[in-house]
Amino acid sequence: MARISTSISSLLRPAASKAPFFRLSPVPYLLPSSLSLKRRKFPVMAAVETTSSMKSANCNLVKSPSHPTYDLKAVIAFALAEDAGDLGDVTSLATVPSEMEVEAHFIAKEDGVIAGITLAEMIFDQVDPSLKVEWSVRDGSNISKGVKFGKVYGCAHNIVVAERVVLNFMQRMSGIATFTKAMADAAHPACILETRKTAPGLRLVDKWAVLIGGGKNHRMGLFDMVMIKDNHISIAGGIANAIKSVDSFLEKRNLKMPVEVETRTLEEVKEVLSYTNQNRSSLTRIMLDNMVISLPNGNVDVTMLKEAVEMIDARFETEASGNISLETVKKIGETGVTFISSGALTHSVKALDISLKIDTELALQVGRRTNRA
Repeated sequence: MARISTSISSLLRPAASKAPFFRLSPVPYLLPSSLSLKRRKFPVMAAVETTSSMKSANCNLVKSPSHPTYDLKAVIAFALAEDAGDLGDVTSLATVPSEMEVEAHFIAKEDGVIAGITLAEMIFDQVDPSLKVEWSVRDGSNISKGVKFGKVYGCAHNIVVAERVVLNFMQRMSGIATFTKAMADAAHPACILETRKTAPGLRLVDKWAVLIGGGKNHRMGLFDMVMIKDNHISIAGGIANAIKSVDSFLEKRNLKMPVEVETRTLEEVKEVLSYTNQNRSSLTRIMLDNMVISLPNGNVDVTMLKEAVEMIDARFETEASGNISLETVKKIGETGVTFISSGALTHSVKALDISLKIDTELALQVGRRTNRA
């Protein structure tokens, strides 16, 4: 990472500059130093009026989840470095006059829930702090196809440099938020959770999108919750032995954190309840895994899940897992389970189609022709 960033930095700013990494000058580098350039305004092609006055994304923002070691600015820098390679944006360097300023608009190309506005502002700021960004929506807002919902203006070169990284994050996050919102609404009164099935390196971003969509976060990683799963149980020689080992471990180290155990049968649920009735335990949640049975007609049988929830009788939080889909989640939520977890929220995300255009009239004309605006 250090080798890559050094080579990019040398291409994006003068060697003597002490500017922070990826805080680009409003005027792109790799130009003869003898040139004296003045910015000129590029004619902005207006398409449709915005639905409301622009305001900062920082109003009522959904804060990102916390992580002790995750460096979001470094993730952004890596994404920019991945795009820039060792020469920078050669197309823009060749075609975009260095002094040009433009205004570009975000356009939704399908209905959904917008997420990643706060992150987009961070990316633009990391590329060029002089860029101005305004929005008519905030993270978590519903958006309709064809609507302009934000704009960025300033140095054309730097807007284009940031464009794809901003859109990649926003499209993925908005896709996650849109699906999460649909699942959370259907699951009520149960709460919908994601899992650790996230894109490597993007876990905090993926989990942030779930919060924006109205879901709740499961554990962030291996460090913030004890989760006794099937392999742990097999290695420990049984479910009671596994819980006992966890209780001993936490007590010896004076650690306090949530503890969850996975159960796959009603017999395992009974064994957990028997152990906790006879011993003081740190257990806080029981996962009821694959207790939702798929039926040939596409429906699901939740009898086993409901029986397990009634057996636990609110002594612990309960979490349903397995065979969770938008079609089944409503019936699962009606069993009385506390949480429903679904890996599909993040591992099978369909990105929401968003674009950033300077000539918005032509973009919308093409969008209407292809039924994408």
